[in-house]
Amino acid sequence: MKLLYLDIPIFFANRDMLEAFQEYVDEDGEHLQILRYMFNYTEESARKNPEFEAEFPGILKEHSPDFVFSFNFLPVVSKVCNVAGIKYVSWIYDNPEILLYSYHVINKCNIVLMFDSKQFETFRKGGIKTVEYMPLAASTRRLDAMIPDDETVSKYSADIAFVGSLYTERRRYYDEIAEKITPYTLGYIDGMIRGQLQVDGVNVMEEALRPEIVDEIQKASNIYPHADSAETREYLYANYIINRQATIIERREILTMIGEKHPLNLYTYAENNEFNPKGVINKGAAEYFVEMPYVFKLSRINLNITLRSIQNAIPLRCYDILGAGGFLLSNYQVDLARHFVPGEDYVFYENRKDILNKIEYYLSHEDERKAIAKNGHDKVQKEHTFDVRVKQIIDLVKAKDI
Repeated sequence: MKLLYLDIPIFFANRDMLEAFQEYVDEDGEHLQILRYMFNYTEESARKNPEFEAEFPGILKEHSPDFVFSFNFLPVVSKVCNVAGIKYVSWIYDNPEILLYSYHVINKCNIVLMFDSKQFETFRKGGIKTVEYMPLAASTRRLDAMIPDDETVSKYSADIAFVGSLYTERRRYYDEIAEKITPYTLGYIDGMIRGQLQVDGVNVMEEALRPEIVDEIQKASNIYPHADSAETREYLYANYIINRQATIIERREILTMIGEKHPLNLYTYAENNEFNPKGVINKGAAEYFVEMPYVFKLSRINLNITLRSIQNAIPLRCYDILGAGGFLLSNYQVDLARHFVPGEDYVFYENRKDILNKIEYYLSHEDERKAIAKNGHDKVQKEHTFDVRVKQIIDLVKAKDI
């Protein structure tokens, strides 16, 4: 079987996925034949790319792969593969992911793997038959091989750690529109945010946006749906503006609250260096392959505070924590509770007070904490590695007719 692998190094999982494809052996003992193609990914190059559209058909014709693979859905790849009659597998890695709303998502060549079950259900109910549900994964092979030495133990050991963006280092659409909209609309949005932050496991931002609010946000933001795709204004504003602002507020408030009670190591982008509330030790960024696994291995409690636009899904951070053998304390996510057992493989918190209670409990119950971390690791190793996902993808490719 031949694979044309679109190599996109900016995606953290790219290296682990390529290795899993390289390690795959079928029932006859045969490895995949893999051709790598470097794709310079931007949203614009994934949507429209005349140079790629001129070159790629010749590559497909020359090598005749059984399927093409990429992380995230690349409409320009689907367009070319559909004409060539070549299966195209894309594994959605980001959320929000506006390219999923491209009209090319319905192309018969597609197998679009969605890591968020809510988004998958929405598309399927909308009649999109080219989508499948597939959660993300971790490479326990790589993570288990990283054994910390004494210096590493000294450097990364902590009671509590959070690794992630504060979203203040990115474009802040909320701040850009806040001075341009009426006090009523600003208050309405702020009320939506405060209400949403009281609830995990369901997101109501899109449904709560009234038409007149949407019109005002559009005028203030100058953000419009793309002509070649079907995303709604409600989707754009709820996920790129409001859910992002909610996440900014939530992460800063939770980290500040914890820091008042317990020392907490924060690993985030350099642009967030000004965030240093009491008890929060801002360590700067942790390199994904070199440092982050040691943070997860050597922190007694690893926090996950999910980006609010991720509705049901398990963030990659959770897989990386569990795969490294770390103890995971997360907000409630439907898919996390579906694939892992709360209290056995990981622990979730129900509200702000519960975060502190769970931290106090597991810092003082070392054996129980270690047992849960081991269970989580072992379940990832058995059911949620990139090797497991590759076998699932090959089965989907073999079963698909175009």
